[in-house]
Amino acid sequence: MTSPTEPQDPIVTPSVADGASAPPQAYGPPAVSLRGLVKTFGQKVAVAGISLDIPAGSFYGLVGPNGAGKTTLLSMATGLLRPDAGTATVCGVDMWTDPVQAKRLLGVLPDGMAIFDRLTGTQLVTYAGLLRGMDRETVASRTADLMGVLDLREAADTLVVDYSAGMTKKVTLAAALIHAPRVLVLDEPFEAVDPVSASHIRAILSDYVASGGTVIVSSHVMDLVQRMCDHVAVVVDGQVRAAGTVDEVRAGRSLEERFVELAGGQLSGEGLSWLRSS
Repeated sequence: MTSPTEPQDPIVTPSVADGASAPPQAYGPPAVSLRGLVKTFGQKVAVAGISLDIPAGSFYGLVGPNGAGKTTLLSMATGLLRPDAGTATVCGVDMWTDPVQAKRLLGVLPDGMAIFDRLTGTQLVTYAGLLRGMDRETVASRTADLMGVLDLREAADTLVVDYSAGMTKKVTLAAALIHAPRVLVLDEPFEAVDPVSASHIRAILSDYVASGGTVIVSSHVMDLVQRMCDHVAVVVDGQVRAAGTVDEVRAGRSLEERFVELAGGQLSGEGLSWLRSS
């Protein structure tokens, strides 16, 4: 870990063409601020000194190819993984010097992390609320609300281990929302979720942002990010290649086209002539 007196990597600054974000001052103090985050696994550099500000009240998309470092970056930002260097703050609270206070401000839906799936859906969400120090009456009321809105009422008393992949996503989202966090971090929240449920989730998240919350979402679905988010960062090979508002990053093209360009270009199908019909 770097100390406060050590030099930090330069913050991402306004030139989007250089892989930079719009100045955070234009949107007020950042909800999440990352400085020089580094993480390596053996010889593999997963995150290579990323500095990035997430504006408060934004719907922020984080996109990148598989293995780009998105999940590692979000894990370090939310206290799930200790960085080798750099700092992360949530609403001005340092994640690694005051993790308890920082995590109070966060709701997190991690991708692929083991959960207590031998609890029922209601028990899992209730447990999340009680761990946050909420009183039982409030937890019970909010759990019922969330299970209803996320169309899980009929499965409320079913063990989570028997849920489908989409239902599991929804109940873990409920657990992330139970304490009404100021910042919500969602890693692939729409994966395996049916279109109707995805629409409900988008509506919930949009209302949350409209009320002053901040959402950070990692997704591979470019069209979804383009329609849903107001800011986006493209991460490739553990580095931010572009960041800013969605319109700034896509630069007059679709976000998918811009993403393919930044991620290394379109691969051709040459060499697979045997797939072509005669």
